[in-house]
Amino acid sequence: MLKFENQAHVPSYYAATANDRTCHQPLDASVSADVCVIGGGLTGLSTALNLAERGYSVVLLEASKIGWGASGRNGGQLIAGYSCDIDTFSSCMPEEDVRRIWAMGLESVELVKERVAKHRIDCDLTLGYLTAANKPRHVDALRAWREAAESRFGYQGYRYVERDEMRQVVASDRYLGGLHYDGSGHLHPLNYTLGLARAARDAGVSIHEDTSAQAIGKTAQGHRVTSARGQLDARYVVLAGNAYLGRLAPALARKIMPVATYLIATEPLGEARASDTMPTDAAISDCNAALDYFRLTKDRRMLWGGKASSSTRTPRELAAAMRRDMLKTFPQLADAKIDYAWGGFVDATMNRAPHFGRLEPTVYFAQGFSGHGVNVTGLAGRLIAEAIDAQAARFDLFGKIRHRDFPGGRLLRSPMLMLAMTWHRMMDAF
Repeated sequence: MLKFENQAHVPSYYAATANDRTCHQPLDASVSADVCVIGGGLTGLSTALNLAERGYSVVLLEASKIGWGASGRNGGQLIAGYSCDIDTFSSCMPEEDVRRIWAMGLESVELVKERVAKHRIDCDLTLGYLTAANKPRHVDALRAWREAAESRFGYQGYRYVERDEMRQVVASDRYLGGLHYDGSGHLHPLNYTLGLARAARDAGVSIHEDTSAQAIGKTAQGHRVTSARGQLDARYVVLAGNAYLGRLAPALARKIMPVATYLIATEPLGEARASDTMPTDAAISDCNAALDYFRLTKDRRMLWGGKASSSTRTPRELAAAMRRDMLKTFPQLADAKIDYAWGGFVDATMNRAPHFGRLEPTVYFAQGFSGHGVNVTGLAGRLIAEAIDAQAARFDLFGKIRHRDFPGGRLLRSPMLMLAMTWHRMMDAF
């Protein structure tokens, strides 16, 4: 079970540039609502906002601060679709349902854009995203993905970028080509999360920070969620703690693995140098299993991420280690100082597909975003709200996906995953 490091946001570029310092009081009374949402990240806030817009009374409990976990620390990459291959769904459902899942993957990105526009969320939303090929086999895989999107789903939004065109996107000789999509992009994830919290509050959601849900019990009318100083009675409960669910829902926790990922942000590079380095201002990730991902921030810093690990220990000399990785792609940034270095945990499933469902008829959950949480969390919130409002068809599609527990039990699962990740890094070298 992961522990909360402290009750403030971890030091990061995002925390330093957060544009909303609103505090929400802990729950210290007995209250009631239609729905209790547990978790104040993108999943919980999206669910709460969708439900409030449908007329439900909602109370949201957050053990630390809004956006404290992955929602406020991630790379900010807004990537259409899911982390898994589309054929992961094909093994669990007919082609008609796969096409619906595919369409919802595109919807998830449009939903973020709609929220930003509707609620005037200042989060530096920038469009443009490219998956870069490191190896010849990656070139083949990206071309096949584009062709399948067109032939199978009738989608023509991807453009393959040849190697001799790559410098128009990224000033590096490291990549052999890439798949570009104008509809995806990047944003400031903490400011987006804080903007959703403001929108949810304006819609009537009651938000309580520093309120850890300690137990969920049954009542005649539904459920009772208890915290250290208060309790909440609700007809429905939504579990949106993701990597931090821990003992609150052991059956769910066994199906996700907290995977650490780390980021650095350089000093501001200046407009000219930044434009020379990343001419189109697109977000980029590569194709390796242990992938690197990077983008420019609004104030023209290079934000570099990677070093995924199943260990809960932060690497020694994190900034220096991340800087060495960055210089493999951008040796021209050797003189750029590193101003921020931080990390956090994303929640990955065995098959990398999102894990949505019910623990019982009135207890919903969504987890396992596996690196696509900026957009798929919004979809999860919409689908849970639909399901609670008796429109469960789309939500139940995701219930067809088979999810296995991570092997090894509580003590061995992390070491076993570390071995698997070591194997994948070895394969990345070939």
